[in-house]
Amino acid sequence: MGKYLLRRLAINVILVAIAASLAYMLAATTMNPRAAYEGRQPPVPEATIDATLDAYNLNDKTPVLTRYATWAKGVVTGDFGKTWNGGSVNQEMGRRVMVSLRLLLIGTLLGFALGVALGAFSAVKQYKLSDRLIGVTSFVIMAIPVFVLATLLAIATYNLNRGLGFTLIEYTGEYNPQLSGWDQFVNRLNHLILPTISLSLGSIAFYSRIQRNMMLDVLGQDFVRTAMAKGLRRRKALTKHALRTALIPSATYFAFAFGTMFTGATFTEKIFNWHGMGAWLVDSINQNDVNSVAAVTFFAAVCVLAAAFLSDLLVAALDPRVRVS
Repeated sequence: MGKYLLRRLAINVILVAIAASLAYMLAATTMNPRAAYEGRQPPVPEATIDATLDAYNLNDKTPVLTRYATWAKGVVTGDFGKTWNGGSVNQEMGRRVMVSLRLLLIGTLLGFALGVALGAFSAVKQYKLSDRLIGVTSFVIMAIPVFVLATLLAIATYNLNRGLGFTLIEYTGEYNPQLSGWDQFVNRLNHLILPTISLSLGSIAFYSRIQRNMMLDVLGQDFVRTAMAKGLRRRKALTKHALRTALIPSATYFAFAFGTMFTGATFTEKIFNWHGMGAWLVDSINQNDVNSVAAVTFFAAVCVLAAAFLSDLLVAALDPRVRVS
């Protein structure tokens, strides 16, 4: 299993480099950082604009491959360059990374765990009321885009708080800066409720449908019936044999779900006013900020491929055929 995981890790590192490079080339050839300095009053001399853009490695008069080489050399040493207005991309990214990771990690893990549990329960209760209720609810949730779901949650929470006369659930921002210590920790958790729900609901619905189908396929297999025929209790046979085997497809999908989750987080952060990587990506595109867009893409690639590596670990733990390959 060690060789398998090392091989997968090496492939993921190469894929991160390719994804980040392609993203930089696309941003550098389509965006126009010069537009941020042109049209100002009083007019800025072109020589001054060129010198400023050269200092930030954003000058469109410099060949794109030369700019890419400078950017890539900095990334290797841990420097993602300057923003369009001379700020440090590293500092901005360091401030925003944990904001997004809070949403992505909790939303992904919660969606996976609850989705698998609901799917397994639904399979065991096939064609019963609970199974049909879970199925209908899942399809309704999957039909609603993330940004619509987040907006509906925010509106519903606003009306709830107004009806109660006090703020039960926060619906905007990351935390209250006026609080400190334990009060601020609780306040952060409160602010985390709605964004996490809006991100994880879609994953819960999707995983529940996958896990139900996989579980139904496994329940009819000979090894499950043999385990129960040998005296193993039904619950233990379902969890130790059936569920473990049925988890493999869901674990494989885990990496792809993380990428989808990041896309949803972009809308969620803007709607709930969270200053994370997704919101930064939207702002950077509007500002023609090439280096910031490349940094966000690098972060997204690392997250997706880290999830892919975690998916490989889960598959290796669940499938003995992988451990001996």
